[in-house]
Amino acid sequence: MKRMLVLLLILAAIPAAARAQSGAALKEGTPFTITSPSVILTDALTGQTIFEKNADERRPVASVTKVMTILLTLEAIDEGRAGLDDSVTVSARANSMGGSQVFLDANKRYKLRDLLKSVIVASANDAAVALAEYMDGTEEAFVHRMNRRAQELGLENTHYVNCTGLPAQGHYTTARDVAALSAQLDRHPLYYTFSTVWMDELIHPGGRKTQLTNTNRLIRFYQGCDGYKTGSTNEARYCISATAEKNSLRLIAVVLGADAGQTRFDEARSMLEYGFSAYERFCPVKEGDALGAQVRVRMGGSDTVSALSGGRCDLLIRKGTQGEISLAASLAESVNAPIRKGDVLGEIRVMQSGQVVARIPAVAGETVELPGMVHALVRIRDHFMLSR
Repeated sequence: MKRMLVLLLILAAIPAAARAQSGAALKEGTPFTITSPSVILTDALTGQTIFEKNADERRPVASVTKVMTILLTLEAIDEGRAGLDDSVTVSARANSMGGSQVFLDANKRYKLRDLLKSVIVASANDAAVALAEYMDGTEEAFVHRMNRRAQELGLENTHYVNCTGLPAQGHYTTARDVAALSAQLDRHPLYYTFSTVWMDELIHPGGRKTQLTNTNRLIRFYQGCDGYKTGSTNEARYCISATAEKNSLRLIAVVLGADAGQTRFDEARSMLEYGFSAYERFCPVKEGDALGAQVRVRMGGSDTVSALSGGRCDLLIRKGTQGEISLAASLAESVNAPIRKGDVLGEIRVMQSGQVVARIPAVAGETVELPGMVHALVRIRDHFMLSR
């Protein structure tokens, strides 16, 4: 049996941080006119969508593709399969890449850090292919890894043909998938070391220099913006995945297929501004919060065990709607000893306007062992006498 304990709490006074179940967009339609054919605005932490427009439409995204190339490189570094000081030989094929490039010298060796910086800052196709070949031997093998990683991340409408985003049949993704993929970069602080660079230079092995300028103008001209990727081709038009952080809230704005380069920046900026002005992070419960409830323990050294929150709950809510949030806990009527601290006793449901938006476990606040022999005999006797 279970009993429902409605927790009457003053939510604004509860310290917390939380992860909610992502679902439908918080706002239907777009809050202002957006000319780009496909966009989405999301919360980087929870994945919640604030608003969207044709976010599941498969489209080419040009160099926004390199978000996956960058992510796989960062993961390889974190896993010890590659290092920033690794020496990478640039192949003739990498050297031959057209489009955006840093003019790498064929058959020369570059530090991996310089190639990664060139991809993140200058969107260099030659550096992207050099990294792919270093990581997996060939670009084709690296692209296979890209597609496998996309599947692992649940990017159902994404398929890669190359690591650069240069036009290719069968190469596509969506605004929703780009947003979800971009959020993965937040797991790698090293990324922001390079993404926040506005201008720099690449010094080639022979001493020649190539100037690097960040393709993402929002890095310089929008306060709080510190990353992600631009892209443009005749096929994809103008695209961007942009992120900014203000007041501990990180948002992701993806704009695909804009008709002009400045349009993608303007619309991404407007999307971010709307998100920061209208929404806030609200944390109704955090790990370790006491639920003010006890669960009966059968045959234990203690008759009861306290219930605590076993997880965190981050919510993205419209400003001024904290009063719509409530908590309810469903706990076991009783449990058998022994009980270990952290054992699950039930669940806490976080509700918004009566709808469940997150579920987190309720757990034991302490360990309750089986009683000693004498104590056990006394408890058995008392139980027998009370049951007569």
